[in-house]
Order: sequence, then structure tokens, then C-alpha cells
Amino acid sequence: MQRLTTLARHVVRSVLVICLLSLGARCAAQELEAPASPSGGRGPVVAPSGFLSLNVPVQDRVGLTVYGFYIGNLDVPSGQIDVPVRMTKFLTITPSYLYLSMPASALDEVVSKPVHFANGQEEQQFRIDGTMRFSVRRLEISERNMYVRRFLSTGDINRYRNRVQASYPLAVDGHMVKPFASYEGFYERQSGGWTRNRVWTGVTVPLTKQVAFQPSYLWENTRGLRNINYVMFGVIVSAK
Repeated sequence: MQRLTTLARHVVRSVLVICLLSLGARCAAQELEAPASPSGGRGPVVAPSGFLSLNVPVQDRVGLTVYGFYIGNLDVPSGQIDVPVRMTKFLTITPSYLYLSMPASALDEVVSKPVHFANGQEEQQFRIDGTMRFSVRRLEISERNMYVRRFLSTGDINRYRNRVQASYPLAVDGHMVKPFASYEGFYERQSGGWTRNRVWTGVTVPLTKQVAFQPSYLWENTRGLRNINYVMFGVIVSAK
């Protein structure tokens, strides 16, 4: 276990360096941020996606999580760094950083009506959220309230996100799996209010004590963009 923890910490350091060095590269995040276009027109986008999550404890109440995403069909990778701080038994505060750079081809794909973009779009985000977690019998419920500062070349924008999620552990063939479902809304005053809805459902399947597999489906509706259907397959590694 000590070897695994040491190895994971070395991997996280390497990933952090890669993330910092790749700020000028063509990469994007799971939550696509394309300029809005007139509504109507083309149908939804199907985006098979994969992700890897590395969770490493820093202190007793402080952790470090590094994510890597790849969105298929749109050919865009992304990265994110979270630092969850457990304040109480029920409350966790998490500052995080996200960098995304949408290539022009992905922008063309997700807008509602065909538009030819000559250039891509870069964005950085600083986010901080408070997540309350509690249980009703075996049903686990969480509510996350997040503030996001979006740094764009056209100006900075504030965003608020609210997500409610429920999960329930089930024993299947002697293994404990955890199906989950969530709904999230996005609010931006500068963009006219509630601009995005997201529904996410899936199941977390432990493969070993430190590794879990998570297939899931995420539907996203954004004003002025095509609906996106993410079919995701994730690997979660925890060095605890």
C-alpha cells in the first residue's frame, strides 16, 4: 500500500507538470464552451468519452484529485485539478482549476446551425464549491453549490452551478456497486440567466480496493448549442 501511495504521488506530480506545460496546446474540457448560435437546425451530438481520475490524500482532511478527459468524435482532451478540503462530516470545500481550448473543428460541430470558425476558443476557469453530503438510511444525497470565474479573451464572466445527486449502494454477486443520478443547472447573468441543464447517471463498480470503473451517460442542453449525449467510461484510482 505504501508503494502504491508513493507511486501515485509521483504520477500526480508528473500529471501536474504535463498540465502546466500543455497550456498552449490544443485541448478542451468535458463541459464544452462554444459561442452561442441561433437555435434550431442540427440534431444532437453523440460524444463517446473516456476519463481517468487520480485521488491522492495530502493530509487527513485534504486531498488532491487530477482528472484527464478525452471527448470522442470531437477529438478534444482536457485536464482539471481539484483540492477537496473536508471541513466537517457533512461539508467539503473544493477549489479547482480548469483549462480548455476548443479547436475550430469542435466549435463548428457543437453550434446549432453550421458556422465556419476560423479560430478556436481558449478559456481558463477558477472554481470553488461547497458540497453537503448526508444519508437517509442507505440513500446517499449530496448538493453542490459552485462559483465559477471564467477568464475569456472577450472578458471575464461569473457563473453559478447547482447540482443535486443521489446514489445507493447495491450488492451484486458479492460485490458492492453504487448507481447514481444527478441534475445540474448553470446560471450566468451576463448570458441571460439559466443557460445549461445537465442530467448524469451511471454506476461505480469497484475492481480492486484502489481502482473503480465507472460507465455513465450524461445529457447536456445548452442555449444556442446542440444537445450533447456523452457516453462515458472512466477509471478512478485512489491511493488511500
